[in-house]
Amino acid sequence: MIVLKDVTKAYGRQLVLDHVTAEFAAGQIHGIVGRNGSGKTVLFKCICGLLKPDQGKITVAGKRVGRDIEIPPKMGAILETPGFLPNLSGYKNLRCLAGISGKAADREIREAMLRVGLDPKSRKWVSKYSLGMRQRLGIAQAMMENPSLLLLDEPMNGLDNAGADQARELLESLRARGKTILLASHNPLDIERLCDTVWEMDRGRIRRQK
Repeated sequence: MIVLKDVTKAYGRQLVLDHVTAEFAAGQIHGIVGRNGSGKTVLFKCICGLLKPDQGKITVAGKRVGRDIEIPPKMGAILETPGFLPNLSGYKNLRCLAGISGKAADREIREAMLRVGLDPKSRKWVSKYSLGMRQRLGIAQAMMENPSLLLLDEPMNGLDNAGADQARELLESLRARGKTILLASHNPLDIERLCDTVWEMDRGRIRRQK
């Protein structure tokens, strides 16, 4: 699904991605571990087409990002803390985003919210949401368009134990449906329970652990 070859990204003299080369097979959950600042989020942004690498190439589903496609189609992502319009409900936020892409109908939005434990009928503003509720809404946003690829950067942040277990079950069900998931997490339980392969990032370099 994803092929990275010699991907390099620097900000000034700081090398954030150092000749990253890796392959991620379709239909699996691939764990990315590493300390803050190791390059995980920058790598995800390059795969999404939001950042352009200085060197190397990224191919998603046979299409080169930045040449054949600007942003990979059929992709959902959580990158850092999800941002939403504070004075709208969770449902209305997702409806606005779906209106831009035109890829998710009312039924898909409601189903995505229910699957993460949110009530699509609630009028509660997102500004009144807890961190965990915002994170749930971010997961719903990432999956509401039925993507074949999900890039999830710390999706369990802010979730209590029950919420994290529910999210893990959701990711397992998505894998069972053939979805490909890149999961960055600091939680060893996420990595041990969910991931078919595990990759460690350190100082911009990547190596496979499992």
